[in-house]
Amino acid sequence: METTEIFLLQFVLTLTVFSLLARWYAVPWLATKPLQVALGILIIPHAFRHVGMTFLTPAVVADTMPAGFAAAAGYGDLASGILAIFALIALRRNLALAIGLVWIFNIVGSSDLINALRQAEAVPHFAAAWYIPTFLVPLLIVTHVMIFVRLLKHSRSHQRNLQVNPVA
Repeated sequence: METTEIFLLQFVLTLTVFSLLARWYAVPWLATKPLQVALGILIIPHAFRHVGMTFLTPAVVADTMPAGFAAAAGYGDLASGILAIFALIALRRNLALAIGLVWIFNIVGSSDLINALRQAEAVPHFAAAWYIPTFLVPLLIVTHVMIFVRLLKHSRSHQRNLQVNPVA
């Protein structure tokens, strides 16, 4: 098998396992939790996205790692991780801006992952950082989707409440 084929196989299998675990265990359990708690739990893995800066570390990735990919992935993950931490703090303190921060984090974080995944030419250069896209990224994708689902449900519920109870 070619390197890219191995990468894709590992990525898809890990994504499948995390998706099944989410559907079977996490989604039903989180449905019993208040929105702020459920979102906080889903954001926790993203608070560690500073690990993505590993792509900027020459001792860990191949010398031939495309600099554009390394910078975008490393700093994109750092920004996403910092936004995740701010969102966690806002949720924990029940701040009015918490849901807005979660939206911002989730859009930025998802965009960062989409940008990284579209750059398949970087795959052969991952070296020791291979575990990040083959193990951590699928977890991040699944939790991003779960966060979007919760946010959209909350938004629809909030809109229905405004229609039922209009402000005079």
